[in-house]
Amino acid sequence: MIHLTFLKECEVNLKKDILTLLELSREDFEDLFKRALELKKRHREGIADTPLAGKTLGLIFDKPSTRTRISFEAAMIQLGGTPVFISTKDTQLSRNEPVRDTARVLSGYLDAIAVRTYSQDIIKEYAEFADIPVINALTDLYHPCQVLSDLLTVIEQKKNLEKLKFAWVGDSNNVANSWINAAAVLGINLVLACPEGYPFDENILDIIKEKNCKNIILTHDPEEAVKDADVIYTDVWTSMGKEEQKDKAEAFNGFQVDKVLVEKASKDVMVMHCLPAHRGEEISEEVLEGPNSVVWKQSENKMHMAKAILEKLIG
Repeated sequence: MIHLTFLKECEVNLKKDILTLLELSREDFEDLFKRALELKKRHREGIADTPLAGKTLGLIFDKPSTRTRISFEAAMIQLGGTPVFISTKDTQLSRNEPVRDTARVLSGYLDAIAVRTYSQDIIKEYAEFADIPVINALTDLYHPCQVLSDLLTVIEQKKNLEKLKFAWVGDSNNVANSWINAAAVLGINLVLACPEGYPFDENILDIIKEKNCKNIILTHDPEEAVKDADVIYTDVWTSMGKEEQKDKAEAFNGFQVDKVLVEKASKDVMVMHCLPAHRGEEISEEVLEGPNSVVWKQSENKMHMAKAILEKLIG
């Protein structure tokens, strides 16, 4: 959870975590967007911001990564701090040391931990027992930092999120779950098209019901989802850790984001993909490399959003 209220009377900061997007308020989102854009502008102007000098970020990764790992490492370095990459196979975690013990030990060495793992319960345990901020750098259930940087990209291109239609086309995966969380907090119009037989986790559906999110629509029709959409988002059909589901071609027939599907959206639609992309599967080469694609801007913005997150949680 991320708490941005400070106990000024006692001059004590509450420990802050980002495990999902659901705990963030609209103001939290806006603060992070504003600061990320400021840091990006200053970086491009050659202005060095080093508020985290002397601070150290631990990156505990159970899964391989390109963008998430390097964006956090580069962000920490640019802010004056030091990243420490920790592969769990090279630690005592590989010999069944409990997460709770590791969390307490690392709290004495580091100023924050970013964890990329499988179960959401693992990252919850890190947060429960660590005395330092814990950041969800991806679990099977959520990918909050990805969606924060994606929303930053939309704001950068469209100036705001109001009155936009967002369309998700593809699997009911962790990125889609975080989009649902963001839509529940921000009230953005989100239509998610997933094939029959690939339903969302019951806990995710409960969020929509409990918050009476009429702005979130679920469908099995990708054309319905993208009609007049301002943003189309897709992701790989087979997520890490779920390789046993790799044979999805038949079920996902018609769910490729190709030129025909994109033409049903708004003329200036943004096409997004968190990468890595499987060209010719969930997205066509023509669309990925086309004029509506903003995937490379998305990728860069992961670093600038990571800087805003780290500054807020550690600084």
